[in-house]
Formats: sequence, C-alpha cells, structure tokens
Amino acid sequence: MSPIVSVMADLTKAGYVTQFQVTDKGLHSTASNKNYSSKQVEIKHFYRFEGESDPGDNSILYAIETKDGEKGTLIDSYGAEADPLISKFIKEVESIQK
Repeated sequence: MSPIVSVMADLTKAGYVTQFQVTDKGLHSTASNKNYSSKQVEIKHFYRFEGESDPGDNSILYAIETKDGEKGTLIDSYGAEADPLISKFIKEVESIQK
C-alpha cells in the first residue's frame, strides 16, 4: 500500500470521510454539497508525499474540518504542479495545524 493510501485509510477511520474540492465558490463538499469559505474551515493535519521516480508525483494531503463538523480530505500537488485555486484557498485558511 502506498504511503498516501495508508494515511487516507487512517484518516477515514478517524472520521475524515468527505472528499473536498476547491471551486470558485470556496471549498466544496462532495458529500453534503455545501460550500465553505476559508474562514469556515480548519486544517487539522497535512501530509507531504514525494514521488520516488517522478517529481510530478509530489502531493500534499489536507485533513480538514469545517466549522459545522464535516470532516474530510483534499489532495493537491505541490511545487510547479500545484493547482493555483487550491493554493490560494489554503493560503487564506487561518487555522492550520500539523
């Protein structure tokens, strides 16, 4: 099992079951269909993964909890491959823990 899959499994066991996406309306929950602003979420943990053979495989996994208690994950690349919409949203989040 790859490291990211292992961490995702652990997060799922801890209740991080929603898949989030960043859109022009903010952080979108695919489970509840709600949109959240950067002020309505906390990043509880984040994990960086480096591809062994391809730098394009570099990714970051965010464990996110919303102010109304929804918990889930968001995955992005980092470095040159990062999604600018996700990067902008993450920079606006005030509460980031490791």
